[in-house]
Amino acid sequence: TARNPINGDKILSNTLQEALPITVRNVTKTYGSVYALNDVSLDVKSGEFLTLLGPSGSGKTTLLMVLAGFTRPDKGSLKFGDDEVIRKPPHLRDVGMTFQNYALFPHMTVAGNVGYPLKLRGASKAEMAERVEKALEMVQLGGFGDRGIEQLSGGQKQRVALARSIVFEPRILLMDEPLSALDKKLRDRMQIELRHLHEQLGMTTVYVTHDQREALTMSDRIAVVNHGRIMQLATPQELYEQPANRFVADFIGDSTFLPVTHEGDRLIAAGVTLKTTRKAPDADKLSLMLRPERVTVMEGDTGDANVFDATVTELVYQGESFLLYAKLTDGTEVAVRGAIRDDTFRTLPAPGAAVKLGITPADTVIIEDGDA
Repeated sequence: TARNPINGDKILSNTLQEALPITVRNVTKTYGSVYALNDVSLDVKSGEFLTLLGPSGSGKTTLLMVLAGFTRPDKGSLKFGDDEVIRKPPHLRDVGMTFQNYALFPHMTVAGNVGYPLKLRGASKAEMAERVEKALEMVQLGGFGDRGIEQLSGGQKQRVALARSIVFEPRILLMDEPLSALDKKLRDRMQIELRHLHEQLGMTTVYVTHDQREALTMSDRIAVVNHGRIMQLATPQELYEQPANRFVADFIGDSTFLPVTHEGDRLIAAGVTLKTTRKAPDADKLSLMLRPERVTVMEGDTGDANVFDATVTELVYQGESFLLYAKLTDGTEVAVRGAIRDDTFRTLPAPGAAVKLGITPADTVIIEDGDA
């Protein structure tokens, strides 16, 4: 097997090398007086698929560029396994990278693009041909090697970029919004395919996106980033069900928030004393988080639900589901989403109707009303 001319390591083996964990400690990056990253610490487990999720300008791409070596932080530590790499240039970090715009060479064939990392590492032509075809088959482009880049669709270009990033079997793969240029249907399909490919290869993957549904679909864990800080690091289910603060709750999924007040041992929102099976945070400002799919229009016996009087303001048909908007007595508008079965849409209350909206104690989630 050929050896990397940079560090003498074998380029490829018959089996993947063990994936590396990533350790980020106290990384800070400023541009003038603006903190792109503010004392960020993060642990990515070996073989994990971790997504950095946040709005534009949150710092997620800056953090990915620090991992790749394209951005040098002002301070902090970065380890791949036991190896401190904070001062290593990108070509010595030996990570796979897929960019938002694919960054393919238009003058090269598909095989030329995919084989480029192997060429840099001194692989023989025979090994390059074998590994390139294997990588193309992994991304369902077997037999495409002789095609020109201009002959490919957007989805095929994305696959070529992915094949190029995995062809040398890196132990760490970094991905910067690689699906953002694709249409929704193809993007949804590629999310599942990328997840399956990760499970097959087992390399540690850090993925950047601003799309919360994409993050929930693909990730083992998600780090929600805002203002250069990590707001919460948790599994998709934990983030959705137990957000650490209002920013996370608002960014992950759709929610309405009602201010919660203390009266002795009671917690009250919109005049209703709340029953909940969850412990409320120990914070001065609290909010009740209402997810549309967890709120129901109550009929008959309300059981132990928390019930709010409301007036329907709008009813929207969405094919497989409906969206009902209702205004509470305090003026807050709450959304209710439900599946449409048979004639359920026809029997729903019309705008102007008085309704009772209920949420079970198990779905009554009280969060800290703040960013941290």
